[in-house]
Amino acid sequence: MDFSRLRNIITRYCVGEENWVDNRTVYIGHKEPPPGAEAYIPQRYPDNRIVSSKYTFWNFIPKNLFEQFRRIANFYFLVIFLVQLIIDTPTSPITSGLPLFFVITVTAIKQGYEDWLRHKADCSINECPVDVVQRGKVVRTQSHKLRVGDVVMVREDETFPCDLILLSSSHHDGTCYVTTASLDGESSHKTYYAVPDTMAFRTEQEVDSLHATIECEQPQPDLYKFVGRINIYKDKEEPVARPLGAENLLLRGATLKNTQHIYAVAVYTGMETKMALNYQSKSQKRSAVEKSMNAFLIVYLCILISKAVINTVLKYAWQWSPDRDEPWYNHRTEHERQRHVVIRAFTDFLAFMVLFNYIIPVSMYVTVEMQKFLGSYFITWDEDMFDEELGEGAQVNTSDLNEELGQVEYVFTDKTGTLTENNMEFIECCVDGNVYIPHAICNGQILSAASSIDMIDSSPGGYRREHEDLFFRALCLCHTVQVKEEETVDGIKRGIHQGRPTSFYISSSPDEVALVEGMKRLGYTYLRLRDNHMEILNKDDEIERFELLHVLNFDSVRRRMSVIVRSSAGEVLLFCKGADSSIFPRVVSGKVEQVKAHVEQNAVEGLRTLCVAYKSLSDTEYQEACYHLTEAKLALQDREQRLAQAYDIIERDLVLLGATAVEDRLQEKAADTIESLHKAGMKVWVLTGDKMETAAATCYASKLFRRSTQILELTKKRTEEQSLHDVLFELNRTVLRQRSISGLSVDCLDFGLIIDGATLSAVLKPSQESTGPANYREIFLEICRNCSAVLCCRMAPLQKAQIVKLIKASKEHPITLAIGDGANDVSMILEAHVGIGIMGKEGRQAARNSDYAIPKFKHLKKILLVHGHYYYIRIAELVQYFFYKNVCFIFPQFLYQFFCGFSQQPLYDTAYLTLYNISFTSLPILLYSLVEQHVSVETLKKEPSLYRDIAKNSLLRWPVFLYWTCLGVFDAVIFFFGAYFLFDNTTFTSNGQLMTTNTQMMFGNWTFGTLVFTVLVFTVTLKLALDTHHWTWINHFVIWGSLLFYVIFSLLWGGIIWPFLNYQRMYYVFMQMLSSGPAWLSIILLITVSLLPDVIKKVLCRAVCPTATERAQGNEKMVRGVVAELTPLSSRRSYRSTSANSSHLHLSAAEALSLRLSDPLPQKILTRLTERGGADVYTLSPYLLRLSGAGFAHYAPGPETTV
Repeated sequence: MDFSRLRNIITRYCVGEENWVDNRTVYIGHKEPPPGAEAYIPQRYPDNRIVSSKYTFWNFIPKNLFEQFRRIANFYFLVIFLVQLIIDTPTSPITSGLPLFFVITVTAIKQGYEDWLRHKADCSINECPVDVVQRGKVVRTQSHKLRVGDVVMVREDETFPCDLILLSSSHHDGTCYVTTASLDGESSHKTYYAVPDTMAFRTEQEVDSLHATIECEQPQPDLYKFVGRINIYKDKEEPVARPLGAENLLLRGATLKNTQHIYAVAVYTGMETKMALNYQSKSQKRSAVEKSMNAFLIVYLCILISKAVINTVLKYAWQWSPDRDEPWYNHRTEHERQRHVVIRAFTDFLAFMVLFNYIIPVSMYVTVEMQKFLGSYFITWDEDMFDEELGEGAQVNTSDLNEELGQVEYVFTDKTGTLTENNMEFIECCVDGNVYIPHAICNGQILSAASSIDMIDSSPGGYRREHEDLFFRALCLCHTVQVKEEETVDGIKRGIHQGRPTSFYISSSPDEVALVEGMKRLGYTYLRLRDNHMEILNKDDEIERFELLHVLNFDSVRRRMSVIVRSSAGEVLLFCKGADSSIFPRVVSGKVEQVKAHVEQNAVEGLRTLCVAYKSLSDTEYQEACYHLTEAKLALQDREQRLAQAYDIIERDLVLLGATAVEDRLQEKAADTIESLHKAGMKVWVLTGDKMETAAATCYASKLFRRSTQILELTKKRTEEQSLHDVLFELNRTVLRQRSISGLSVDCLDFGLIIDGATLSAVLKPSQESTGPANYREIFLEICRNCSAVLCCRMAPLQKAQIVKLIKASKEHPITLAIGDGANDVSMILEAHVGIGIMGKEGRQAARNSDYAIPKFKHLKKILLVHGHYYYIRIAELVQYFFYKNVCFIFPQFLYQFFCGFSQQPLYDTAYLTLYNISFTSLPILLYSLVEQHVSVETLKKEPSLYRDIAKNSLLRWPVFLYWTCLGVFDAVIFFFGAYFLFDNTTFTSNGQLMTTNTQMMFGNWTFGTLVFTVLVFTVTLKLALDTHHWTWINHFVIWGSLLFYVIFSLLWGGIIWPFLNYQRMYYVFMQMLSSGPAWLSIILLITVSLLPDVIKKVLCRAVCPTATERAQGNEKMVRGVVAELTPLSSRRSYRSTSANSSHLHLSAAEALSLRLSDPLPQKILTRLTERGGADVYTLSPYLLRLSGAGFAHYAPGPETTV
């Protein structure tokens, strides 16, 4: 039997027929093609059901448990729990099972609730009503019942239920307007087109009579790509084939606007729609803190195994003597004696593993998850990052990387729309070297557009006038701008001017709108596109009509776009506009040198430039162009490559007309943000597709480059003069020489590097030579390390990601952040450790694919320097504290084995073992990790250099980890031996019980363990209280409430005989212990001794070698001290000015203090500042000292007081 054939059939059935062919055939209205046309092959497609949920009712429990136990910590505790069930262990299985059950249950409930919400959202979408054309009538059905081939009618303001091919619309030209804000965030109206052969079918009956098939590609996630063709059958004639592209495809989730209704056919449904294919989750990013946690966990696992091995070996060494076989009260059975020694040793090893397993903090993972999830809301709630214009604030797409915001070393930023506003304004244009400026100023008066042209070019000759008209017509025709009359757009009425309707322009590109509006100011107005004719109003108020024949769309590779039009005189013209690098090589005539000089001058000034050219096509040339375009558009395979080849053939031998200059203003506070990032120790790189001169001007304006910065160029122009090898080694020698000089000199020269895309490709180009690219790459990285800023211009989107990947993979492995606002930035955002998207005007693709989204570039300062700083110090303390308190918890248990004959006797009661990490010590550290502020927000903003103190994961390095571990071991030794010496001298009481002579306390195993545990709980909680700098009422409530809860629980646990327990070993133990006065003194003494070393260490470090953060804390305390000293003055009498309108001269703190040194208030403040080491006087931010008629008035949070 041929098993391969059977396997293929089964696979095709399971996977789906569409995966076995390169394209699919859609039968419109499910009608078979006419006989003899083609074979009717019905294909299986999914229904229109959307499933975003992860679980079902049946697979939730097994699937969720499988995912949770894939985590090492959960799996480890499951193994420990099973060991406790199988063998005789010293602790109850409840001690491991209950915490594990709690963790698993809470996580499952959280994930189940989130998935239930997804189920509800799916149901609401799948049950949405949809109108379908069946047998000439419109039938209403539910969305999930749609099938590929159904003809759907969509009305205005309705959302498309699946991916549709437009057949016809209520507009006579077969167009419709769509907003795709839910897909890519672009709120502008996009125009979509019906095929000319189907646009006449405008009623249900006519659409139902359509006989056609659609051949198209299989589903692809790319929102902007679609390849297909429609075959229309008319009677017995050959089918008419028409190309279909992205301009014909209406995507699921988009909304129909300004169109009464449309008819369209479903081509992709359900999970095959482009929106659903974009649900794919991004690759998981792991923070440096998480990696440190896993490394520390491995160390503690080794410690755990070592403890178990040591105790097992010592147990058998101690029991080697026959008289030490077992204690008299714990005789082994005969069966146990006969077991092999290896089996007994392995069983004891597992028992010790169970006894010491609490050193691995399973609850730490739950606490970290809760801290990340709850902490992420602080970014969302931050009012400083709310943008009034957008009406939105910052968004958190993933909370797993919060602490990574505090570890960034490299920032990669886009330019347009990120550093700049992406709000274009037309500045000027140049035609054959002559400059045209709208609304030029002459003799103090603003001239009209026409006057300004006449002023600049008062007597143009025939040739110049012809080129001038062609230039302005080119900019009025070569675009994809839509013209709107007075209409309601997204609920806002627009286009009303002085009571009468006017037109306004909408486009997905702000550059195009700026150019068309600029032409309007210069006297040439683009009116509309009607019946495939573009209408413009020239400066003589005459309407000119041009038939739009073809549009050669813009793409980022060609960097240009073209239109082919036919004038009313019958002349066919091709107008082309694009970047200078893509236009100049294709120009054969025109004043190239004059225009090129003007373009370079505008680029140096930071303006965005475009060049404009044209070509007159003869009938033969036009027919040839049509042939190339039609052939490429009808191709189902490699359509994009064929179109690019056709465009390349058509866009040749152009005549240069001129160039335009558009200004893109720098975003508010962009320069301040970059300066702060530099002070924080971050290196900022700008990655842009703009030309070098424009990008360099923006870098100077944003303070990325300073006037003192020495610019190093690694560009194509330089590598043409010298070899790449020579240029790289020359630049490397330059920076290395300067670095050696700067080591001897205080003044260090600042370097900035400029590299373009072509040179970067050469540097990164793979080669067979062993000494080539590898060395080039290392030399390039060495140059970059010694530059404070780098500008990469002429970058393709993929090159941006390559740059980020190159820096990530360097030997230092720095933490990288990428920020951008457009679709071309998505690749680098996904590549970087942290990706931030800006909610800009280039759509929301960057924001959707990012880890965090912010409205403006200026908000990067706070999200890094404040939120990132806080997140890192909070979670670093959380991780170290968890390991510390678990060492304090388990090491006394390890020491106790030396005093109980290694009998695996637990030191603590089962309830204490179970609740230590769940209840007694969990809430204080969770709250600390949410609200702690070691320095104020204002200080972090004012002193960005504090960010350097936490760089390179400084709080989770191995020395710090070892310090916390050693501190935990020291405290554990104090707990155990301090309590042990209190029990040192014991005597029998009259009733036969043991009592200590020095404490008069009942002696017993559980009393000893309870005393140790009490000291433990109080010490670790007070240790956290000592580390807390920012106290609120909730801190007090949680910390002191946790200690109170422990005391109350212990009293209840030992004060009542619980009927469900088969033992009452803790009965009256806690109360009897607290009844002893020396026990109270011992508890206080042991807590003090345990905390003393850490306090002494902190005091000495602050006094001898304080960090920048500790100095900032000292300044804050000094200011608060001055405020506290001056606050009583507010209760003294207040002098009011006799005139309510008396003015006050506002001065800076330094000016006010130097003005009246004889006054007591300035003298007191200056004295305090001098005593504190001459702190910066500007740290007195709570005060506004101002001069009045009577002297100084100081302003604090209290009432006004005049001294």
